Amino acid sequence: MKKKIVLWAALTAVALLVTGCAAEDPDAPAPRTPTARGDAPSAGTGAGDKAPGAPDRAAAYRKWGLKPFAAPPAPPATKPVVRPPGGPVPVISDIPTTEKIVFITIDDGAEKDPEFVTMMKDLEVPVTMFLTDAAIRGDYAYFAPLVAQGHGLANHTLTHPNLRTLSKDAQRREICGQQTKLTKRFGTAPRLFRPPYGNWNEATRAAAAECGVDAIVLWRESMQIKNMQYQRGDRKLHPGDIILAHFRGPSELKGRTMTEMTATMLRRIQEQGFTVARLEDYV
Repeated sequence: MKKKIVLWAALTAVALLVTGCAAEDPDAPAPRTPTARGDAPSAGTGAGDKAPGAPDRAAAYRKWGLKPFAAPPAPPATKPVVRPPGGPVPVISDIPTTEKIVFITIDDGAEKDPEFVTMMKDLEVPVTMFLTDAAIRGDYAYFAPLVAQGHGLANHTLTHPNLRTLSKDAQRREICGQQTKLTKRFGTAPRLFRPPYGNWNEATRAAAAECGVDAIVLWRESMQIKNMQYQRGDRKLHPGDIILAHFRGPSELKGRTMTEMTATMLRRIQEQGFTVARLEDYV
């Protein structure tokens, strides 16, 4: 009888090995998946693996109904837009580059939606904020977390006037006055300036230079409620384009929120195969 039992156990073990149905040891290490070279893949490099943090990033984008952007290229070693020492302040609407990148700028500061702060923290898409004192003087603190996130801080005058209607001295007061306020509030002096309505003249350039501005920034596209307005006839984004948006809420966006407008803008950028880079890395 003992011989039969031993023989039955041996035959059963052979059958389990052949069929691959051997019981698993819960404490045994997981089997290695061989690669073409016979090595186990490194973390984040195997087929279908994600880099550390990637799942969280994808989830953050899904929260806002978006797909993650491709990472922008490394900033150039030499900035393509530089004000020469003692030279005139350059006026730009785009950045000279062949990379499929665009730059997002947001003006004024009237709408202060806390959800937008959360959105920017989640998405980590760089923007540059051109702020007007008249629009933000009641709540400068709203913009502090956005600055802390690394978004650009830029000058959009004290009271949002049409600068072409003002003397050079009056323009200088508008530009330098806001430089002083932003520097005092946030501890850093803005290097970029945008004239309200995009209106400027040579007196604007001279006043901006006296106030320490490195570039006057205009735009190529402007984001409306659901679509972009294009300056070029082909109605397309081009490498290096600067996009204008505004801090606006439902009263100006026909019931849509700041975050909804921003999400739509980001989709329009992605649809054309572009990603977003940081303007201050190029100017």
